[in-house]
Amino acid sequence: MTARLHDDEQSAPRRGRLLVVVAVPAEAAAVLRGLGRREDGAEAAPVPVPGGGLHRAEHPSGVTVDVLAGGVGPAAAASAASAALAVGQYDLVLSAGIGGGFAPAAPVGATVLAEAIVAADLGAETPEGFADVTELGFGTVRHTPARAAVARAAEALGAAAGDSPVVTGTVLTVSTVTGSAARAAALTARHPDAVAEAMEGFGVAEAAARHGVPVFELRTVSNPVGPRDRAAWRIGEALAALERAFTALPYPELLTTSEEARRG
Repeated sequence: MTARLHDDEQSAPRRGRLLVVVAVPAEAAAVLRGLGRREDGAEAAPVPVPGGGLHRAEHPSGVTVDVLAGGVGPAAAASAASAALAVGQYDLVLSAGIGGGFAPAAPVGATVLAEAIVAADLGAETPEGFADVTELGFGTVRHTPARAAVARAAEALGAAAGDSPVVTGTVLTVSTVTGSAARAAALTARHPDAVAEAMEGFGVAEAAARHGVPVFELRTVSNPVGPRDRAAWRIGEALAALERAFTALPYPELLTTSEEARRG
């Protein structure tokens, strides 16, 4: 099946292709609704790929958008994204979904665009405190989306968002979701530009980097980062904001500005 997918892409005219990686089917459904598809994805073509359920939609702009539900956490996200990138040709990979927002910068219902995608808990505890893998000399904890792409997306989403804020800043990737005020304070002390946390962005970014494809991250805020209070979560509101964001994104410009930045 993967060989057939690759052959189809080789023969088809390419007007731009975007891979959107989310964690769970509910997020994929919101993205597909934003692209003008029914909630069950019936109007988007299922594509057989290792590592997750993928649906392909053709945006009116001519950009092909593949939406992949790859699983929860950075490892699952990296594995699923890499599997899709190995068999498909993409111009941009977008990590998307709902997440927690750091108050007051990113309130519930806000849309967040990552200026930096940072692995916040990848490293070691030392007597002097936490040291990330970059400080330890073992790699990177940061990927940076194209500045022009972030700016263009923020402009387009801001024009369509009404009273809902559109926020740019650092999005943290964590393997353990923050559930206390103390951990939220520690994260913001280490990352003063942090506006949101989620669980997949850095994994998607690592896969994209290994395949030489630009990366982007978009989150909509379902809850404040801090003490765990399920009653305060607004998942439905965040999924609705995710749908609106994927209706308003400037797809051709995202691909073009990201590719220009990659070529440098």
